[in-house]
Amino acid sequence: MASSSAQAAILQRSEPVPDAFPKVVGPNLDEPQSIESLLASYANVGFQASAVSQACEIIERMRKWRLSDEPVAEDEMDEALKDPAVRSQIGATIFLGYTSNLISSGLREVILFLVKHKYVSALVTTAGGIEEDIIKCLGTTHLASFDLDGATLRAKGLNRIGNLVVPNDNYCKFEDWVMPILEKMREEQGDHVDNVWTPSRICQRLGKEIDDERSVLYWAAKNDIPVFCPALTDGSLGDMIYFHSYKSPGLVVDLVKDIRRLNDLSVKAKKAGMIILGGGVCKHQIANAMLFRNGADYAVYINTGQEFDGSDSGARPDEAVSWGKIRSAARGGQSVKVYCDATIIFPIIVANTFAKAHWESERQRAEAGGRN
Repeated sequence: MASSSAQAAILQRSEPVPDAFPKVVGPNLDEPQSIESLLASYANVGFQASAVSQACEIIERMRKWRLSDEPVAEDEMDEALKDPAVRSQIGATIFLGYTSNLISSGLREVILFLVKHKYVSALVTTAGGIEEDIIKCLGTTHLASFDLDGATLRAKGLNRIGNLVVPNDNYCKFEDWVMPILEKMREEQGDHVDNVWTPSRICQRLGKEIDDERSVLYWAAKNDIPVFCPALTDGSLGDMIYFHSYKSPGLVVDLVKDIRRLNDLSVKAKKAGMIILGGGVCKHQIANAMLFRNGADYAVYINTGQEFDGSDSGARPDEAVSWGKIRSAARGGQSVKVYCDATIIFPIIVANTFAKAHWESERQRAEAGGRN
């Protein structure tokens, strides 16, 4: 009797598996593989490989979407937006968020590519994401080790960011570079309440001042891509503003104007997509802006945060759906979270989406030039 009961428990009959569930299968390495074909095989591997595949698909949709893909709204009052040619030129508004450590790392160059070629519409980062970009134009960040002793580094004037090392001299160079700019900004502001600075205006000014094509801020300023930094004072730049406040008091930074600017970008977007690397301020500031348009249409999160502590940093997209920050699937929303170090996977995702399209466009342009 017991044997029969155990057998029934172990050999319980299965119900038919839904047709929507594909077969799990990995890449066939008996055949030569490119990055493109390998990523294509990720779709059916499972776990985070499948999430990476889904992230590529969602980014491709946000990258390719045009207003001409949608029917003209019956209540459309703007005659220009009824023109198919005009509609075909209006794409999704893509917000890219990233934490400062990613600018300290070599992921900076991947972000720079997206900004240089205008593949994103707005950036949201933290103070370190601003200053580290400038500092890397003034000095070198070095690859070292996670295991270096903190006290020894301190005695040598070396600052550790994970397994990276930044000489303290780099921050001294930053102080020498930024202080005169802050002084000019204070003079330009004068006593006019309508001429105060915002974090995004400061980022634009720094981008214009650096005049270095290795800088993300340089390309953002050149391409008129706003860089939002709600926590502008939480870093070396904040230290410089602090020191400057004793030398020339009165520099005003208005956060309200920037939150209006960011939220208005969201509200006015015909379609809105979020690509967020990491958590904290940069993640929530973008997601909260999406609330004002009843949710983002596309969302890709890449981070290693967990949700057990209730943090927004670790939250999955479905939590944002509950707040109205991402549209539900029933309302056309598409979202995924990839649990991975962004330095590992984001270059691969960009190479398989934005960069692949960029290289193909360059190839076609070269061929057309050859024919001419």
